[in-house]
Amino acid sequence: NICLLSCDFYRKTKMRNILIIGAGRSASSLIKYLLNKAITEDLHLTIADLSLELAKKKTNNHPNATPILLDISNVENRQKEIQKADIVISMLPAHLHIEIAEDCLAFNKHMVTASYISPKMQELDSQAKEKGLIFMNEIGLDPGIDHMSAMKIIDEIREKGGKMIQFESFCGGLVAPESDTNLWNYKFSWNPRNVVLAGQGGVSKFIQEGKYKYIPYNKLFRRTEFLEVEGYGRFEGYANRDSLKYRSIYGLDDILTMYRGTLRRVGYSKAWDMLVQLGMTDDTYSMENSETMTYRDFTNSFLPYHPSDSVELKLRHYLKIDQDDVIWDKFEELDLFDSTKKAGIKNATPAQYLEHILAEKWALQPEDKDMIVMYHKFGYELNGQKKQIDSSMVCLGDDQTYTAMAKTVGLPVAMATLQILNGNITTPGVQLPIKKEVYLPILEELESFGVIFTDKEVPYMGYNPNNVGS
Repeated sequence: NICLLSCDFYRKTKMRNILIIGAGRSASSLIKYLLNKAITEDLHLTIADLSLELAKKKTNNHPNATPILLDISNVENRQKEIQKADIVISMLPAHLHIEIAEDCLAFNKHMVTASYISPKMQELDSQAKEKGLIFMNEIGLDPGIDHMSAMKIIDEIREKGGKMIQFESFCGGLVAPESDTNLWNYKFSWNPRNVVLAGQGGVSKFIQEGKYKYIPYNKLFRRTEFLEVEGYGRFEGYANRDSLKYRSIYGLDDILTMYRGTLRRVGYSKAWDMLVQLGMTDDTYSMENSETMTYRDFTNSFLPYHPSDSVELKLRHYLKIDQDDVIWDKFEELDLFDSTKKAGIKNATPAQYLEHILAEKWALQPEDKDMIVMYHKFGYELNGQKKQIDSSMVCLGDDQTYTAMAKTVGLPVAMATLQILNGNITTPGVQLPIKKEVYLPILEELESFGVIFTDKEVPYMGYNPNNVGS
């Protein structure tokens, strides 16, 4: 008995404590992965959320997990929990990471997030390095798996003496083919608000054959590139906001073509562009009487007045849509002309009202599965010849809890956390996963979860979307 007690005491003293802040949809696979490792890796998980019920649900009554209610605006409680941890995972919205990071600095804790490195986070780099702390960011899907899979191929090309001349990268959170049941070929697998506001707040910029290119928001969804993924058909990609910043991050400062984009099924962008042109995606002002406005009123509010023409006729004339155009069917499918449905949101912006409509129409149903598609094009020169590698990955969700989005966002976060705890990732500072010590083991382990890239050599095509020439 004494021996058993002493063994149990020793086990508890070497238990590693992981604090996970945020137990939302993207945290499902992350938590499941770490709980599956908890016994063999001596882990204890504290799962903190504003909803104690949600945190409890995610623990699944595991003996090595403790759900807690945590409001991060309560500084005392937040710092108390961070002090107990060996490493902190923040699954909060990106703008809330900085407070967690500052506490991690104060209490000498490593930190992992899936979000982009903000300017404020980057400012903590020198302090983190001084303290030997690892602040791993951009280790989700996009950003995350895109960085790791890209750097693996780029490093391989460099190691055999090749010079990169082109890099294009696309990613999309979509609906699985068997669950694709609407005319838009799209359902929400992540935050609907981010979809509605995609591309706003700045110009999209990239470089094409040495020429800088800029796409303003009002033209973004009409400048698309098409690509084919074997077994899954055709997709279209529209440009992400700033592709240029990744040149220096990837060590590609002199590359001729650098383009990052978001994937949708063909036809989505043309129809979405019409919602943009109407003004339905605007988030800069509130609409009067929005709480009493029907969907039909909402649509009509963006159209010119006419004493006799119907809303339908005005919209077709305004956007020059033929009655037999599939875009018209897409609009009807959204119930944009329904005179009975209301969003019921007071002082709603157009974007908020549209989000309400789409959240209802594009919701994943209980039996639905989502799908992640990622696609890279690598153009390079080797021994005087131009070559190209195309790399693609398709991941399907299991169900509504363990979605493809949850897997591809959460699993890399969980794996990086364990790699840091086990001393396999050692480089300190604010960083993203572009070093071999990070991406090699994580990409290898991801394959066992169905996140597998297929790479193939193809004839070099150069950059050739819909626009030819300079």
